[in-house]
Amino acid sequence: MEDGCNDERQYDRMKFLKKILCVTVCISMILLCPPETVQAITNASIQEKEKEIEEAKKEVETLKSSLTDVEQVKKELEKSKSDLTAYVTQLDMELGTIQEKIEEYKQLITDKEAEITETTEELNDAIARQEEQYEAMKRRIKFMYEKGDTLYLELIFSSEGFSDSMNKADYIEALSSYDRKKLDEYIETKEMIALCKEELEAEKEILDEARAAVEDEEAAVSSLISEKEAQINSVSADITNKEAAIKEYEDMIAAENAEIAALEKAVAEEKARLAAANASARTYDGGMFAWPCPGYKRISDDYGNRMHPTLGIQKFHNGIDLAAPAGTPILAAYNGDVVAAAYSSTMGNYIMIDHGDGLYTIYMHASALYVSKGQTVTKGQTIAGVGTTGRSTGNHLHFGVRLNGSYVSPWNYLK
Repeated sequence: MEDGCNDERQYDRMKFLKKILCVTVCISMILLCPPETVQAITNASIQEKEKEIEEAKKEVETLKSSLTDVEQVKKELEKSKSDLTAYVTQLDMELGTIQEKIEEYKQLITDKEAEITETTEELNDAIARQEEQYEAMKRRIKFMYEKGDTLYLELIFSSEGFSDSMNKADYIEALSSYDRKKLDEYIETKEMIALCKEELEAEKEILDEARAAVEDEEAAVSSLISEKEAQINSVSADITNKEAAIKEYEDMIAAENAEIAALEKAVAEEKARLAAANASARTYDGGMFAWPCPGYKRISDDYGNRMHPTLGIQKFHNGIDLAAPAGTPILAAYNGDVVAAAYSSTMGNYIMIDHGDGLYTIYMHASALYVSKGQTVTKGQTIAGVGTTGRSTGNHLHFGVRLNGSYVSPWNYLK
């Protein structure tokens, strides 16, 4: 009877020891495994990061090689200096190309600033993961140092038979495999941190190059505008016959007016067609105009008779000139339909908007046009950027208003 009790107590003791061992193994696994706070770093993600770094380095080289060669541009322009109209047209095309580059570089700066923020977050996440893994490894090493090999021996010797012994061996192998896996993950995290830092440096280099490129291209624009101003003034100075100079100016204005009058005629014919078809045409409701160049109120040349800057005689100025930096937004003064968004050697890039009842607004010398013919625009909508294309010697907006085929003072609609 006493032997039976001893056997039963021995069996209970073995069961208790097995439970203790299982709990010990579980605790070991928990101590090793850090909380999963970020996406696992894999060999594929490391390869992707290396690819991004390589692309960033190529992007820096592309930036360095794509800057405008101003001297070469000036050399090409020399061929057309004998014909002022051809010269201005060609130079304006060059200015337009450079302005597009500047906008692309500015967008690149915005994109790179966002990418740097993203890469910085990746770096911080990787550092946080490394710290978690390092702490987990320290706890694991401490645990194994204190337990020594006794944990594995207890697992083996507590087996009830060959089959149970094989199961315990599988547990030990799984635990060792887990240790190796976590060590590999720690090494990969460390490599990812190094790559994030390298990518961050590459992205910052692109950002610096893009900012420098904007400065270089803006300097190129300034240089070409100075060249254009000197050439226009030179041509004016070379005309010794004052009457010829005046005639050239008047011919220029006549050509400008003829182009605008032709547009007005086309609009009038279209409205007549709509009336015949009993379709409604646009009408002007009498509202006041929006200021076409927000933030810039300096008038460099007002509407009306004034002393012409190069001819030295009184001439009529058919609009108001608003001085503003290149690229400053130009707004539609009122609701209307775009009847022209084009280029001419005198007006440069220009837009003409029909507001109904014979009322039109005209915006000249733009660096870029953001709307097209046939498009409907609303009051205050951005339609172009300030520039100095056409017969212009500095960045400004020439804003004109026409009513029933004649220019009228813009102040009638802006006050």
